[in-house]
Amino acid sequence: MKVKILAKKLKDDVIKWRREFHMYPEESLKEYETSKKILNELRNFGIQCEIIADTGVVATIHGYAPGKTVALRGDIDALAVIEKTNKEYSSKTHGLMHACGHDCHGAMLLVAAKLLFQLKNEFKGTIKLIFQPGEEIAKGAKKMIENSVLKDVDAILGIHVSSDLPTGTISYEAGPRLASADIFKINIFGEGGHGSRPDQCIDSVVVASAIVMNLQSVVSREFSPLEPTVLTVGSINS
Repeated sequence: MKVKILAKKLKDDVIKWRREFHMYPEESLKEYETSKKILNELRNFGIQCEIIADTGVVATIHGYAPGKTVALRGDIDALAVIEKTNKEYSSKTHGLMHACGHDCHGAMLLVAAKLLFQLKNEFKGTIKLIFQPGEEIAKGAKKMIENSVLKDVDAILGIHVSSDLPTGTISYEAGPRLASADIFKINIFGEGGHGSRPDQCIDSVVVASAIVMNLQSVVSREFSPLEPTVLTVGSINS
């Protein structure tokens, strides 16, 4: 109940931080101003913190006695999307937008840091707050782990906002809840020709199209229909 009361008092803070992050999005692994702002806010709270892997931030809150270390993780990078919402807090960086909720995640983690720091004399162990860069390109977590961020962590928790759910709803279930990302590349070597003589060329466009369509059968025929699986071809470049 005490946590709920404190959280309500921080409502204006989370809205303010979320909108600030939303107005100034930064691309993956280049979140320099975002991480600087996070660092400054944490230091203003009085929390021990540092930059990790160039643009990541890690904060540490020690309880009143030794114990387990639990990490809370949120991502902070934006997407290459042009915002057309016309909100007063719309993105001021053309071509970049927090379209995946990472502005919320960063603000939520800041509020969690502020709240938990106020309660540090009421829990044992350590809370580690991880502001992760580069989630959208599946590289930021690897960089953070390579910098030993998880070496002393006993458990880690993450959360993701969802516009599909009514405001105030928390969705949870047993087993894996959110996706992890792997990246693949396929190189197609064609041979140029005239559009009227396709028999004299190797049409890489047709080959690529066939690959995209047939890759979907990997999901439908190699995985159980009870297991949520998605395979996406994100771009085709010549």
